[in-house]
Amino acid sequence: MSATITTVDPPSPAPVPRSGRPWPRLVRPAAAVLSGLLLYASFPPRPLWWLVLPGFALLGWVLSARRLRTAFGLGLLAGLGFMLPLLHWTGEEVGPVPWLALAFAEALFIAVGCVGIAAVSRLAYWPVWAAAVWVLDEAVRARVPFGGFPWGKIAFGQADSMFLPLAALGGTPLLSFAVVLCGFGLLEALRQVRRYRSTGTVPRAAVVAAAVTVAVPVVAALAALPLVDDSAEDGTATVAAIQGNVPRLGLDFNSQRRAVLDNHADRTEQLARDVKAGKVAQPDFVLWPENSSDLDPYRNPDAREAIDRAVRAIGVPTVIGAVLAPDTGALRNTLIEWDPDNGPVDTYDKRHIQPFGEYMPMRSFVRIFSKDVDRVQRDFGSGGKVGVFDLAGTRVGLVTCYEAAFDDAVRDTVKDGGQLIAVPSNNATFGRSEMTYQQLAMSQVRAVEHGRSVVVPVTSGVSAVIRPDGTIVQKTEMFTPDALVDEVPLRSSLTPATRLGTLPEGILALLAVAGLGWVAVRSVRARRNRGQEPESVPSAT
Repeated sequence: MSATITTVDPPSPAPVPRSGRPWPRLVRPAAAVLSGLLLYASFPPRPLWWLVLPGFALLGWVLSARRLRTAFGLGLLAGLGFMLPLLHWTGEEVGPVPWLALAFAEALFIAVGCVGIAAVSRLAYWPVWAAAVWVLDEAVRARVPFGGFPWGKIAFGQADSMFLPLAALGGTPLLSFAVVLCGFGLLEALRQVRRYRSTGTVPRAAVVAAAVTVAVPVVAALAALPLVDDSAEDGTATVAAIQGNVPRLGLDFNSQRRAVLDNHADRTEQLARDVKAGKVAQPDFVLWPENSSDLDPYRNPDAREAIDRAVRAIGVPTVIGAVLAPDTGALRNTLIEWDPDNGPVDTYDKRHIQPFGEYMPMRSFVRIFSKDVDRVQRDFGSGGKVGVFDLAGTRVGLVTCYEAAFDDAVRDTVKDGGQLIAVPSNNATFGRSEMTYQQLAMSQVRAVEHGRSVVVPVTSGVSAVIRPDGTIVQKTEMFTPDALVDEVPLRSSLTPATRLGTLPEGILALLAVAGLGWVAVRSVRARRNRGQEPESVPSAT
């Protein structure tokens, strides 16, 4: 006869009733959006660069110790809060579809980066690892797909920041890293203050981590100040930047090609008259903007005659932004060095051309969403050589518009001997949006990064002359014909950022990978340890 022992499970605890209020579950999503909006608000034309610090402190709180799937969703909200307003100008004339598609794509990159930030948030000294992950995310976003889209790099919002000298030390990657680190460090410092108020004690390691992550970026920026130098190592040059303006706003500025060319020619001839009258100094060379002659001067005698007349009037080498249309093959976005005696003598073809603007990838697929795809009827091709012109004895590095966002495009011109950087641009298609101010801030950062004066002639936005310390000394109003004439310092020494090239970015990327790798190793070990736990004893019968 056998006995059966029956086990009775204890009764399950009564479920805790959930609050009927939905707001506790919405706090982190709302904070994620707010963090993105703070990042956006730190960008020009607003002089509020410091908002980036509470923005990253808030983002760090949102992502701290979150599950990876949750971090992705929260990161996507933060990315949309940042990118939707920042890139609003991309839909200025083509409607909301391209703008929303681009903003969502960029937000996806940020969401993936936020997954990495959440993963390393459990490590000691997590702000260091998290800031490195952000830089890694920016590096990937600047390269893929279609050559990348670096717009919105945190460094580009720091043109007026106390952290700006770090650009001369390690370029935009180090500048981004320092700013993000300080923001995350601010969160860690606030946590330790709160912990001290609650318990009366704080571990020494936690205090050190909080202090270091806030103080080191600030101290490093102060230490880098001697690298920012606007002295005239190689003398000076007097440069003129022409802003001819366009007859009307919008994508159809291309149909106004002759009027745009005439505007720039006329403004140059007016400058020549002003020089003759003694109102302004005689420039050593003149810079026209990108697309100042969308009539190919090699194929259109009337365009060539208009340019020749203007250049002979001013009597110095002039850089013309032109669209070249060969019989076969791709169009070329070209800068032409035009000599008053010999006409066109050298050219530079834009190397980083704009996808969905200057060429159309996946044309058939994109047409499903927007018929504006057919505005780009013939794709542009990219150039293959670095652009440096010798203009009246001054070596001028050439960076055409969109290229200013790419680290390598600017650095190459300086390493090839550029004593001054020119950024001829066209923003007529973006109306009175913030685009021109965002791009101008990039040029300010590039000035400090490479220790060069930067001259920005644009068709209709804000043209400017920038000193090597990032200071804007002259600028125009939007959609106003004008000519800026200024004596700028020339320099040939290389900053550490120019010499190091991609090395700082590579080191920070490896730091991020090491942090993520350590998280993965810990996760594997934890799963193995759970697998070795003794199984529960089954009930006996």
